[in-house]
Amino acid sequence: MVQRQPPRILLIEDDPDTALLIQESLHDHFGAGCVRHCASVARALTADVNQTDIVLSDMNLPDGSGLDVLNKLLARRKDLPIVLVTGEGILDNALRAISEGAYDYVIKTGDYLFAIPIVVEKNLAVWRMKHENVRLHEQLGRTIEEVRIKNDQLEEAVAKLETMASTDPLTGIANRRAFSQAMERRFSEAMRYDQDLAVVMIDLDGFKQLNDRMGHQAGDLILQRTGRILEANCRRSDLAGRFGGDEFVILLPETDLATARVVAERVKDEFDLTAQAMLTQASPPVRVSMSMGISCIRHSRPVSPDQLIGQADEALYCAKAKGKTQIVIYSGKNPAPTTLAAAG
Repeated sequence: MVQRQPPRILLIEDDPDTALLIQESLHDHFGAGCVRHCASVARALTADVNQTDIVLSDMNLPDGSGLDVLNKLLARRKDLPIVLVTGEGILDNALRAISEGAYDYVIKTGDYLFAIPIVVEKNLAVWRMKHENVRLHEQLGRTIEEVRIKNDQLEEAVAKLETMASTDPLTGIANRRAFSQAMERRFSEAMRYDQDLAVVMIDLDGFKQLNDRMGHQAGDLILQRTGRILEANCRRSDLAGRFGGDEFVILLPETDLATARVVAERVKDEFDLTAQAMLTQASPPVRVSMSMGISCIRHSRPVSPDQLIGQADEALYCAKAKGKTQIVIYSGKNPAPTTLAAAG
C-alpha cells in the first residue's frame, strides 16, 4: 500500500503559544516539518500557494482578518482548502467564512488541539473528493463529446449509405428502388385522402445511336443533364428518378392531368434545347429527344401503384409507336391513348 505524503500545512497565527501548540499537535500526527508558520496576513501572502495543501488561519490578525486571508489566497488559487481557527464562536462569522469559500470553521475551545489533525485530514479528503469529482466530470464530458462525435460520424455514414442506396450514381436522382418506395407511399396517401397523383414516364429517343456514334461518355453526359433538368423542374414534393438505362420517371403528388402535361412539356422543351446545344458538333448529326407517357389517378383510376406506372408506360409505348418525340396521355381505351402534344 502506498503511504500518502504528509500534508503541507500553512499556519497563520499571531499568538506564539497557540501557534506552538497547534504545530505540536500537527507534528505529532503527521510528522515533523509539515507546518510552515507565519504571524500576519502580509507574510501569509508571500507563501507559495501551489506548494501548500491546506491553510489554517486565525480570524484576528495584526494586519487584517482571517477573511482577508481567505479572499486574497483564494484569488490566487481558487481550490485552496482554507480552515479558519478562531476563539470567536460567532455564527455570523462562521456563515460568512463558509459562504466566501472557507472549507471549515473551528473554534478554539475545549480539546480543539486534538481535533485539529482530524479537521485537516477531513478537509483534505473533501478537497481530494472535489478534485476527483471535477476529474470525473471532465472525463465524462470528454467521453460524452467523443460519443457525440462518433454518433455524428455514424449518422453521417448512415446518411451516406442511405443516399447511396436510394440514388442513381450517374445522374444523382432517385434510383428505381427509391422511386418504387416513394410511389407506394404516395399512392397510398392519394387513395386515403382522395388526392390526385400523376406519373410521367420518359424515354430518350436516339440514345442508342448517340452511344454508337459518339461513345458512352457522351451518352453518360446526356443522362446526367437529363437528371438535372428533371430535378430543376420538380417541386420539393415531387420525385424524379432513373427507371433504368435511358428511361426516367417523374412522380407528381397532388397533381392533375393538365398540370402534369405542363410539367412534361416544360421538361421536354428544356431537354430539346440542351441536347441540341450539346450535339451540334456531331458528324454525322445525332438527334436525341424525349418521348413521354402520362397517367393520373383521377383520370385512369388505377387500383395499385404498379398499375398507375404501367398505364404511364403504356402511354410512353404509344408515343414511341406514333413516331417518338411526343407526349401521350393514357386513356384506358382502345385504340391506344391520344396524343396531347407533339414536336418535330
